[in-house]
Amino acid sequence: MSDQTPGAVASGQTSGAAMGEPTTAVGEAAGARDAASSADENRRQVLYWRLLARMFDHEEQPALEAASVAIVEDIGLPPALLDPSVSVDNLVQRFPDLQAELDGLLTAGDDDQRVRRAALVSKLLLNVLSTGSGGVTASRLADWQRDAGWLKRALGAEGACELAGVLSGLEGDLVSRMRLREVLADPALARQLTPSMSLIEQLLRDKSNLSGVALANAKALIRRYVDEVAEVLRTQVQQTSVGAVDRSVPPKRVFRNLDLDRTIWKNLTNWDPEEERLYVDRLFYRQTAKRTTPARLIVVVDQSGSMVDSMVNCTILASIFAGLPKVDVHLIAYDTRALDLTPWVHDPFEVLLRTKLGGGNDGPVAMAMARPKITDPRNTVLVWISDFYEFDRSQPLFDGIQAVHRSGVKFIPVGSVNSSGHQSVNPWFRQRFKDLGTPVISGHIRKLVFELKNFLD
Repeated sequence: MSDQTPGAVASGQTSGAAMGEPTTAVGEAAGARDAASSADENRRQVLYWRLLARMFDHEEQPALEAASVAIVEDIGLPPALLDPSVSVDNLVQRFPDLQAELDGLLTAGDDDQRVRRAALVSKLLLNVLSTGSGGVTASRLADWQRDAGWLKRALGAEGACELAGVLSGLEGDLVSRMRLREVLADPALARQLTPSMSLIEQLLRDKSNLSGVALANAKALIRRYVDEVAEVLRTQVQQTSVGAVDRSVPPKRVFRNLDLDRTIWKNLTNWDPEEERLYVDRLFYRQTAKRTTPARLIVVVDQSGSMVDSMVNCTILASIFAGLPKVDVHLIAYDTRALDLTPWVHDPFEVLLRTKLGGGNDGPVAMAMARPKITDPRNTVLVWISDFYEFDRSQPLFDGIQAVHRSGVKFIPVGSVNSSGHQSVNPWFRQRFKDLGTPVISGHIRKLVFELKNFLD
């Protein structure tokens, strides 16, 4: 150290200073980022505190409102975003650039846009989850339905499915608070309604009290909903192949039916490595003959009040299968009595108009009507849609189902076929069906479509 020259020391000091400058700059940059991150977190908290305050108390909190307006303007969003009376649909019409941000908003996060995302998420949640109290107009319901659509798009398919039960409940509450009979009596107001499961349930429950223009508008809404759901279900069913290959009929031995892959596989033992040749002593052909006996599909639907969504979906599904070749469909609805709706199975609209929601249920009565329809057990599938709360009739109904299943009928118990998949099924029946090897299907209607396709293929 004592041998260092002044020049060398000066040089070393200069070098140290030069090295220290970037370190200081990095530290300052990091500090700035931390400060910015802290500021963003504070702004997000303000927006979410405002959201919670407005959810539980419709009165404005002046301090939170003023801070939120300042935040929204600072990040380049319109103040109208904070107005609960402005629908999301209306907001997007006025500010089209927001559409791209709202689509899939809740499926992936951007750390650099956390405050902006918080503001947009707050708008969606407040408009959809805070439905207020008191009467509901047709336009208010229509606005809510569109806002709920924006929330579903923001959540993505999986998230929307998980929240479907909540949204359905909120919509049902709005419909129940609406003076539906007055709305239906006014064609201009009726045209504002968008058919949905909650609305259709209310219409089916109240149809006996409607007449004239109100009844005509109610029927038009039911018809629209039936057509929309049918289009979706028809897409799911269109790949269904009816008429399974009949293995009892020998394949036709023509070249176009030659199964080349199987022929090679079965003759591999005849491979001659020296000559490098495969000697074929047996040809295999594909089966092409279809069974000509129609498959019989019997659908039994519990029409008590708790099963309305399942009844609507399965009624439409039955009509779609009834339109397929070589499928003989029968439809039975029941509560304390059983009703054979087979003559109208091709028209789910007529079926729904002939049903009467509510009351109790008597499964053995429905079974007594269904059993005579089983003429070829091994070529029959019996779909039973119910929550299976039969009380003192539980054992008799299960005995009947067990006997049908043992005869060779394909029995499919269905607890729920709605979009949300939420349905209470009697645990007593659920366990016994599981022991029988026929577990209850509960969830989206696609599960039932899949089971029926397996039977019909």
